[in-house]
Amino acid sequence: MIGAMADDITVTPLSTALGAEIGGIDLSVAPDGDRLEAILAAWHGNLVLLFRDQNISDEAFLDFSGRLGTLDLAPITVSGKHYRPELPELAVISNVIEDGEPIGALGNSEAVWHTDMSYNDDPPMASLLYAIEIPPSGGNTGFCNMYAALGALPGATRRRIDGLSCKHDSSHNSAGETRSGFADEFARREDIPGAVHPLVCTHPDTGREVLYLGRRGNAYIPELSETDGEALLNELWSYTVPADNTWHHEWRVGDVLLWDNRCTMHRRDDFDPATRRIMHRSQIRGTRMNAAA
Repeated sequence: MIGAMADDITVTPLSTALGAEIGGIDLSVAPDGDRLEAILAAWHGNLVLLFRDQNISDEAFLDFSGRLGTLDLAPITVSGKHYRPELPELAVISNVIEDGEPIGALGNSEAVWHTDMSYNDDPPMASLLYAIEIPPSGGNTGFCNMYAALGALPGATRRRIDGLSCKHDSSHNSAGETRSGFADEFARREDIPGAVHPLVCTHPDTGREVLYLGRRGNAYIPELSETDGEALLNELWSYTVPADNTWHHEWRVGDVLLWDNRCTMHRRDDFDPATRRIMHRSQIRGTRMNAAA
């Protein structure tokens, strides 16, 4: 992982697997020029970036996000409503209930390992999360390095997955909730909605090969029988989240995390439903993940 200094910006690695803390940046004044280039270089090298002690408006948060690429609309919610109609790119991740209605998505339960919106043909390349309120304990977010997961595969498995793909389910979110307008179960795997992506992709910015799994629930390999595909997916997943390939972030108010959806997966710990957690989220549009050459 990269640990470097660019002007007054510091880059401090947070683990040997991935993640770095960026110092010297106030996101209320969105960086550009050399400062933005330094952030992008650190991001490509460390996969996840942490900006501490930020105090920014939703507009400033989206302004910074938009400097990384084209802002995407917030993902589908269980209710199908926008969080803030005037800011359709802003999502709220929260367990808070106001006037009998949740103000955000995903509640307080565990969110399983996943890549954001991999069920789309053109998944977002990046996601950002800003901590506004956090519970006294729990709700931590873990990340894993999918470059390293690919590199750890036995040679025979690595050769076997070349040319294979995976179907990514769009009917359920990472907390296991069924999205509005989708069925709970499917009679045939071919009925599961979502996009198909290669198992081994080329990262469009770094040129590195990466294992692309999305999430486990309802996923399947179209080219293999159900039995063979399940066995292969189970094997692949076993290489993704050993302790030496993960980093887990303990949130503080004012933290902003930026992660690369093309080469990481992430998850969330559950937390006490009697406590409050409010996070604001944005995402940056991406393009289809292309198979490695």
